[in-house]
Amino acid sequence: MTVLHVRVTTADDYLRRREPHRKAHLARLGGLRAKGSVVGGGPAPDGRCAEIVYRAADGARLRRLVEEDPYWRGAAWRAYAPRRFRHFVDRLAPPAIVLDGTRRLTVVEGPPRDARAAPDALLQLRDAGRVEFGGLLDGGRALALVRSVSADEAIGWLADTGAWDPARLTARPLLYVL
Repeated sequence: MTVLHVRVTTADDYLRRREPHRKAHLARLGGLRAKGSVVGGGPAPDGRCAEIVYRAADGARLRRLVEEDPYWRGAAWRAYAPRRFRHFVDRLAPPAIVLDGTRRLTVVEGPPRDARAAPDALLQLRDAGRVEFGGLLDGGRALALVRSVSADEAIGWLADTGAWDPARLTARPLLYVL
């Protein structure tokens, strides 16, 4: 099964469009997570995008996972871009679903300084409770969902492993819903 990071672009009036579909969307993603087709994700705090990690056998299955979502069908989502993980460090256990915006994490992304050391570094960070999940994407970039609200701290944790140069990392906030 392939693991894919999907960045979804939302409609300009996302909050209005999502509201009638929110309950069905969350129930669907929760069900997909229980079946192993969704690892986790959530929206950006400003609602301009969402980031979800899926497991799918192929591109056709991923299209169904995204395009059968009530947010896609209700036009709250307007575009999406998938990227395949070539190496993925999974979370230890699925967290409870949090809908109130209080579970804020940081997505850190960038090329590793040492691609051979990066998977082990992510595994150690996960085991230390600093990374929820992440991995190496096709094309050589790494992406990790880091358990910190501070971009500087999140980048620092990856840089402290020696596998990343902090000057080449970017960070963005995420409301970690599921």
